[in-house]
Amino acid sequence: MTRPITLVTGQWADLPLEELAKKAASWGYDGLELGASGDHMDLNKAATDKKYCRKQLGILKKNNLQLFAISGHVVGQQVCDPNNDSRSDAFAPADCAGDPEKKRKWAVETMKNSARAAKNLGIEIVTGFTGSSIWHLLYSWPPVPDEMIDEGFAYFAKMWNSILDVFDQCGVKFALEVHPTEIAFDIITAKRAAEAVGNREAFGFNFDPSHLQWQMVDPVCFLNEFSDRIYHVHMKDTALQLNGRTGILSSHLNFGHPERGWDFRSLGHGDVNFEEIIRTLNHIGYQGPLSVEWEDCGMEREHGAKEALEFAKKINFEPSEIAFDAAFDK
Repeated sequence: MTRPITLVTGQWADLPLEELAKKAASWGYDGLELGASGDHMDLNKAATDKKYCRKQLGILKKNNLQLFAISGHVVGQQVCDPNNDSRSDAFAPADCAGDPEKKRKWAVETMKNSARAAKNLGIEIVTGFTGSSIWHLLYSWPPVPDEMIDEGFAYFAKMWNSILDVFDQCGVKFALEVHPTEIAFDIITAKRAAEAVGNREAFGFNFDPSHLQWQMVDPVCFLNEFSDRIYHVHMKDTALQLNGRTGILSSHLNFGHPERGWDFRSLGHGDVNFEEIIRTLNHIGYQGPLSVEWEDCGMEREHGAKEALEFAKKINFEPSEIAFDAAFDK
């Protein structure tokens, strides 16, 4: 049986879940990855109100859609992020605005509740971000002592181990999307992050090749490195647009700007080699969903969602159960 194909709802938070579910079903998706934005998934409510959980699941069921994972990206970011500007104010309750530690405290409790919500919803995966207290130290000027980086990983472990304890209690796993601005953004930092929390089983990865590709990290190498910790998969493409004037740091230009050094693309329109990714997912035995994340400023999103689904269906092949030359044994 091929892996189910789902749609990340975060980029569709402006649409009510009832409307989005109907659209996704008409396009042919198998399910949705419900994000903690819009009316799609209230993590705190789902943690305590099983009637609310049944209501959200009922919307999906009415449209023949399944739920395999919920997303806590906008919440988890605030756990380790400095939270020292207004960008995250919209992701927390209004009374947290402008108060970094109040946002952090709310985020910690909400991420604990994301595990309880997943349990009440009958699923085992929460995808998300962790934030990072040291991302701003990426370039070493003024010089960054190793001790400052060590402190950042120790802080991540301190903040997230208490959250992961609740995940363990609920039988749920957290899948970090390895991503710039997070504690883990490539293979080396992902390994260090896992080690920081004692390689505990509750902590793994939401594999998204688009964030590795533009950094020139081979997504297949990531899959092989963490073959036992790939808990969820995002399907998103990216393209380098380097022409001698542009660079991968993107020049403070927003997504979609023609002079950016790289940009996200809809599936099949970028540089990611999805065939090798599917072959590797087959090799490591990943049978979870392929969750399409639409983020292409150069393409109308409904067209992109439908076309991406067709691409994912086509590339979502199963491994062979026989060796091609087995016939010669007879």
